[in-house]
Amino acid sequence: MTSPVETCPKRMRFGPCGGVRDDASCELDARPCPFAQEPAAVVPWDGAPAHPAHPATPGADRSRLLAAARRGPVVLTDLTVPAYDPAAVSRIAGLLAGSCDGLLVGEHQNRPDLPPVMMADLVAGAGGAPWVTLACRDRNRVVLEQELTGLAVAGVDGVLCVTGDVRAPGIRPGVTQVFDLDGTQLAALAREAGHAVAVPEAPSAAPRHVRPGRLVEKQRAGAHLAVLNHVASPADVGSFVGAARGLGLAIPVVAAVAVYTDERSARVLQRFPGLHLDGTQVEAVLGASDVREAGIEAAVREARSLLAIDGVVGVNLSGLGSSQGELAGARVKAEVGTRIREA
Repeated sequence: MTSPVETCPKRMRFGPCGGVRDDASCELDARPCPFAQEPAAVVPWDGAPAHPAHPATPGADRSRLLAAARRGPVVLTDLTVPAYDPAAVSRIAGLLAGSCDGLLVGEHQNRPDLPPVMMADLVAGAGGAPWVTLACRDRNRVVLEQELTGLAVAGVDGVLCVTGDVRAPGIRPGVTQVFDLDGTQLAALAREAGHAVAVPEAPSAAPRHVRPGRLVEKQRAGAHLAVLNHVASPADVGSFVGAARGLGLAIPVVAAVAVYTDERSARVLQRFPGLHLDGTQVEAVLGASDVREAGIEAAVREARSLLAIDGVVGVNLSGLGSSQGELAGARVKAEVGTRIREA
């Protein structure tokens, strides 16, 4: 019998990833996701378990974001910057630093990024607390170990461990995609390296019934924090977090808030598989006389609703924010973050 890891294009062992489409097909093409076919079940972590009652590692003890989360609600903000522009990274990180408790540095499947250690250094130099995403798409285990060592030296606040999207069509077609590890294995590696470790989960991605248990297994692998993908309503987030806590989830959860202030910044969030927005709210914002203000207020309302959920300690301000460029988007996110923190 063929195992899922043999047919998954990402060679995942602890799948499914967050990109499974609503019809249980792979994000890459029309093939069925091998982890999403019935009877779909949670793949248990088979390494040494990290005990949730004793979550401390050197990085977790030093993390500004985790410390703030123990005192009250926190704001994690996606850092959206131009490719290969260190000056822009510093400028935008500096603009956002005062409005949030951490800046989430992404890895992209359709454009180049500066090296993670460089990004961490630039963000920290601008006054931000960098949470750096590490993806398995373009690095084997040796390089991932090197990245984790470098990020520890750079004093990163934490790492978000993801399997990663497959590369976008037409982007570097002659370059091999690695997927030597998957995100759960990388989380264990990051914890062993002493980092504060975040992991993602997509509550609305198929098959939904395995998602709470899958997050618990990531906790067992070493996660200190969960960062959720976009879900259509706070009620759906509440149901997911409640189910996960019922299965033993003890780590804090950060829920996604969609930040958009125009047509393009809204629609780009709606096209990703495994991600859901409140369509009625999107249309109400886009139909408002002042779309920018309506988008900011919608994000603040969503954040307040999410923060009222037991187990949710923070929100992740996610999305472009604006189609008018990275600096305009950062100003939108800074305004959203400031209003949330003032509430």
